[in-house]
Amino acid sequence: MGIFSVPSTATTPMVERRKNSMPQGGLSIVAKDLTIAGDLHASGVIRIEGRVIGNVHAGDQVLLSEGGIIEGDVLAREAVIGGRVHGSISGEERVEVQASAVVHGDIVTRRLLIQEGGAINGAVRMEGATVLEAERVGAE
Repeated sequence: MGIFSVPSTATTPMVERRKNSMPQGGLSIVAKDLTIAGDLHASGVIRIEGRVIGNVHAGDQVLLSEGGIIEGDVLAREAVIGGRVHGSISGEERVEVQASAVVHGDIVTRRLLIQEGGAINGAVRMEGATVLEAERVGAE
């Protein structure tokens, strides 16, 4: 295959997956010394090191650092939780609860990783994307 050749059909699905998993927007950061009262919406990645009192909706990822706090619901393609969440988490594809995390609420996702020491005080549902898409449409 030459430089300008079209990829074979055997590699096309992998190429499509990569395109679909690319972040759609930029990176938004809530700094350590910042408290936001209100809902956050972004098409890309939201990294929270401070405190958010409200719901957090990201088209790609929500990254909650150790020491960060979310008092509201989290809705994203993927959520990586290292701090405290007082609300439900809906991760279209994946939710990761790190060792330093405490979640007081329900989690709905396809895939879940809980590191040793991470705590969840709520129900966990491992369901398909249809339920999560319905929740996302209802939230908008």
